[in-house]
Amino acid sequence: MLGIFTTLGNGGIVWIVLTVGLLISKKYRRLGCVMAIGLAFCLLTGNLFLKLLIARDRPFIVNPDIILAISPPSGYSFPSGHSYSSFISAVIMAKYSRKLAAAAIPAAVLIAFSRLYFYVHFPTDVLAGTLMGIIFGLVIYKICDGRIIKTAADKENQNG
Repeated sequence: MLGIFTTLGNGGIVWIVLTVGLLISKKYRRLGCVMAIGLAFCLLTGNLFLKLLIARDRPFIVNPDIILAISPPSGYSFPSGHSYSSFISAVIMAKYSRKLAAAAIPAAVLIAFSRLYFYVHFPTDVLAGTLMGIIFGLVIYKICDGRIIKTAADKENQNG
């Protein structure tokens, strides 16, 4: 079961597909825009900056006696990109809809936990990804919903 959740988190695919679906929907386009910004921010700060800056080896590299139950992921360990993308998405979704939050938050928790379960991240990797996702999800929501995206979406609705 956890294998499904860890696979859904690979490359943030579940959140990217969901974001594209929201962008297509006129009713949820604003949420889709904010999620796209959140995921782009996550990619830039997590995968393209912090992972390369810190360059922490994964647990199965440090302890090669462990036999993994999943294919070994590439790249560095800190922070957990699965946790970061899951929580940034879940927090943004929760700010827009309690119904979406009811599905997104448990999915984010299971995706994050799966990274510990499969021994591909240290607990601090998952904790950092989770905390960054929560904090930056709230910040991005506040910035986007308050000013940039709201104004653009309102203009589009008036013209459309």
